[in-house]
Amino acid sequence: MSKLAYVREKEIPQSAPPITEVGIIKWLRENLFSSWLNSILTVLSLYFIFILLKDFIPWAYGAHWTTGSIRECYDVNPDVACFSVLTARWKQLLFGFYPPEEYWRPTLTFFLLILSIIPILFTRFVRFFWFSLLYPGLAIWLLWGGSIWSVAIIYFGLGLGFLSFLIMDSRLIRSASISLLAACLITVLFFMFLASFSAEMLSSLIPIYLPYVESLKFGGFTLSLIVGVTGIVASFPLGIVLALGRQSDLPLVKMICVGFIEFIRGVPLITLLFVASVLLNYFLPPGSNFDIVLRVIIMVTLFSAAYMAEVIRGGLAGLPVGQHEASAALGLTYWQSQRLIIMPQALKISIPGIVNTFIGLFKDTTLVSIISLMDPVGLASLIRADTKWNGIYWELYIAVGLMFFIFCFGMSQYSQYLERKLKTDN
Repeated sequence: MSKLAYVREKEIPQSAPPITEVGIIKWLRENLFSSWLNSILTVLSLYFIFILLKDFIPWAYGAHWTTGSIRECYDVNPDVACFSVLTARWKQLLFGFYPPEEYWRPTLTFFLLILSIIPILFTRFVRFFWFSLLYPGLAIWLLWGGSIWSVAIIYFGLGLGFLSFLIMDSRLIRSASISLLAACLITVLFFMFLASFSAEMLSSLIPIYLPYVESLKFGGFTLSLIVGVTGIVASFPLGIVLALGRQSDLPLVKMICVGFIEFIRGVPLITLLFVASVLLNYFLPPGSNFDIVLRVIIMVTLFSAAYMAEVIRGGLAGLPVGQHEASAALGLTYWQSQRLIIMPQALKISIPGIVNTFIGLFKDTTLVSIISLMDPVGLASLIRADTKWNGIYWELYIAVGLMFFIFCFGMSQYSQYLERKLKTDN
């Protein structure tokens, strides 16, 4: 019987894939040149980028860094950037009018901030969450100074209330609602009658002080971080409460939450900042001193919380009704259902909107310059008023924009990482 021509007698060695199906060429073909329209758009985009960079790169690459004024920059070469203003004023852009001998305090606070958010952002470090809870008080003491016991006594009072709740809920009353009310009452009584005396006694026995720095000396990127980070951290839980309150079956609770959200969303942030700066003092007792930075933080937090509530409400509305019915069928209470089933899914759906609100809040911190707080934008205008640097524009605003871009881009990238990690519809 003759051999069949189409029967293989030996294995054919593997061939290399076509060059258009591997590496950078494959990526370019699939992402930039996948069709004739995308190819045209890619070429036009590259031409636009070339137009932007062909003058910017020589202008920035040959920049002056060591001259003493803008006039010296122009005398040497007027066609390149004068980044000497950053060399001369970078400390002011970062710290505002904070005392130079105390720069180590906001610097240490920033690095501790990074350490405190790591357990929140990455679950593998959650065992260090205790430091995240201690950080706010530590940051307040480092930035403003004074006695450490005035901050430590706040943690002691909150810890006393929490311990009271655990004892009453597990051994005495065994009713979560009543135990919570009793614990709140104990905490309030402690702060009203014992906190001040205890802090003064501890300060006299173990004096641990830092020089006090008033809030009007805060400025630069330090001020933006204080307002932005505090507003982000405080507005998130407040937004969750408002979103749940807006969907509540209790008419009074729903009316209060809806009224608050709609009022805040209908008023520009700059108006609320003016209220915090000027009008709020008229409602305070004569002689009272309500810290201006604290007033701004409160208004920014309330403003962001209203938008956060609507974002989270959208996530709650996106859940199927079956999720609520399933939690009820399991016999879970309302709060157990929200904590274990409903809210985790709603927050997952809302991640893009939540991060978008965070980024908008962080950028809106530049509005504090309207009420005479010297954020980086306000300091840029102040630096340009100096005769040495009168006429500087691009160099300062590029530096300020780059600082904000780094933080906002970091938040955006983390949100994408979180979405990929929590993706379950593969």
